[in-house]
Amino acid sequence: MASRRSPAGRVALLPLAAAWALFGSAAAADVVLLEATRDNTLFEDAQGDTSSGSGPSLFAGRNSQGLARRALVSFDVRSALPHDARVDSVTLHLHLSSSSDPSPRAIRVHRVLSDWGEGASSSAGGSGAPAQDGDATWLHRFHPGTFWASPGGDFTNVPSASTTVAGEGDYAWRSPELTADVQAWLAAGAQHGWIIVGEETVPGTARRFDSREHPTPQQRPWLSLHYSMVTPARPHTWGGLKQRYR
Repeated sequence: MASRRSPAGRVALLPLAAAWALFGSAAAADVVLLEATRDNTLFEDAQGDTSSGSGPSLFAGRNSQGLARRALVSFDVRSALPHDARVDSVTLHLHLSSSSDPSPRAIRVHRVLSDWGEGASSSAGGSGAPAQDGDATWLHRFHPGTFWASPGGDFTNVPSASTTVAGEGDYAWRSPELTADVQAWLAAGAQHGWIIVGEETVPGTARRFDSREHPTPQQRPWLSLHYSMVTPARPHTWGGLKQRYR
């Protein structure tokens, strides 16, 4: 479980560490905190006309009627990091604000494979609101005319990270695979974010997380990135070193 962050918005902190090796490389490590730039919920329905692109909440799992909810979240890592940075570790932070299911459940994070939108629809509840132009829905990447290849979103079968959640509070997802996702976005430029998938085998498991539009900044989704800048050291020879230190 993660602690809540300091100031809202994108923040670059002071360097955490620096290393120098005579025959290796120089590396300076930093940490950056990012707020989400897009988020939305996919509400399962046959028409694909429900969304909540501008709502204060995100949902994952199945509701009491057995309908799935999946949350989308994306961060602009390319604007925050140098293009040649080495991403050392990544942690995704979400605040769970409501759950009627007391059982601990695994919430998985998968890398999204296609671009998607966040429109003007807004719903605080788990039923969603009428989709607006550009919204992602269960059927659409961008409502009303651009569709997912598969209903419910296009994403990798294998999750990048998984965390067990229970009651209200702050939760964190971290793994080497999550770090690799961010490194790939930084290198390739395409960054479609993650989809948050809850327990979908039984009804009544839906969780409500706070979105980037939530009125409390400390409860919005955020991403902590630890990265290094690595540059080759100048070559040295034993003769040159002996001459320098005589």
